[in-house]
Amino acid sequence: MADGAKRVRKHRDKMKAAGLKPVTIWVPDVNAPGYAQEIAEAIAIINASADEKAILEELSNIEIEGWK
Repeated sequence: MADGAKRVRKHRDKMKAAGLKPVTIWVPDVNAPGYAQEIAEAIAIINASADEKAILEELSNIEIEGWK
């Protein structure tokens, strides 16, 4: 086994021993063609909503223990 592979294995074993497991998280590619346009359209829809201000006000009043 190559040195790099040994280091990776050692790190993974250490993390598993700590009760953690590896996961893969897929997120949108912000550089993908059309992404900026898609976000702009979604924002326009939200901004045009009659309920936007009420929803934002309600969200801003949510209190989560330990968060400020």
